[in-house]
Amino acid sequence: MSERLEDIAAKMMAPGKGILAADESTGTIKKRFDSIGVENSEDNRRAYREMLFRTDAAMRDHISGVILFEETLYQKAADGTHLAELISAAGAVPGIKVDKGAKALAGYHGETVTEGLDGLRERLDAYYDAGARFAKWRAVIAISDALPTRYAIHANAHALARYAVLCQEQGIVPIVEPEILMDGEPGDHSIDRCAQVTEAVLTEVFGELHEARCLLEGMVLKPNMVIDGQNARKASVEEVAEKTVTALKRTVPGAVAGIAFLSGGQSDEEATAHLSAMNAMGDLPWPLTFSYGRALQAAALSAWGGKAENVAAGQKAFAHRAKMNSLAASGRWSREQEAA
Repeated sequence: MSERLEDIAAKMMAPGKGILAADESTGTIKKRFDSIGVENSEDNRRAYREMLFRTDAAMRDHISGVILFEETLYQKAADGTHLAELISAAGAVPGIKVDKGAKALAGYHGETVTEGLDGLRERLDAYYDAGARFAKWRAVIAISDALPTRYAIHANAHALARYAVLCQEQGIVPIVEPEILMDGEPGDHSIDRCAQVTEAVLTEVFGELHEARCLLEGMVLKPNMVIDGQNARKASVEEVAEKTVTALKRTVPGAVAGIAFLSGGQSDEEATAHLSAMNAMGDLPWPLTFSYGRALQAAALSAWGGKAENVAAGQKAFAHRAKMNSLAASGRWSREQEAA
């Protein structure tokens, strides 16, 4: 393996660029397609993702990596080119979602643990041969007055650490994603409760990563922002930025290669505004960027609508969102630019 983990991670965290999360499972992409009246066929999934990956204005200038679903890693474009090769040709790093989803945590009602460690070493070897140079594993943390429990935090942190070092063993950079749900039930938690839980989760995660001997310079963290629940939204952009950065500075070692936020149910513009406000604060020990799915794709999906004649419109919408988030990754986004 000729590429160092640190070099791959640095490319993923290139200044002014971020990561496109295009790793929706077949079930999740069906929900997206249902919203625009498009059949959830393999051809349509390929056509949609090919549209995104061929958007040169976005891919070359604003996207540093793309997280793929397993099907997409092995799919070919209409002209026979592997989709992963399209991503590499644009200068971005192909990645792969490797977890098998959050399952009910036995004995703990309302909490989950992510599965997928069995056979992961062998799968990673195959993904590397197919062109993937980073991976993603998502842990889902429920939040309420009583949740999460210590056991659920530990179970998910331990799985994340085991996944991370298996990736590094295979020459693949792990994205470590512990997501505290903004839009889960009941969704009425305060921003201060979110800060408290975020700090507890990240403290446990990095404790487990240390025990597992994870190379921090060869990993990327994908956390939630510190934000109030979807049914209790009151916090300003500035408060979200300040509390998020504070929580991260208290828990995330400066050696970590970078932090790429999930959007977690925020609107397109909210996710962009919050990221920009954090970067505008300055004095950060790690680069902060985006790893968005819906917040990068929603406008493009709607503009495309499953029709070949709308590909240009879909690409224009994707390029705009990618540019706005690129500006946010440098702390230079404004609402005036959004409307331009």
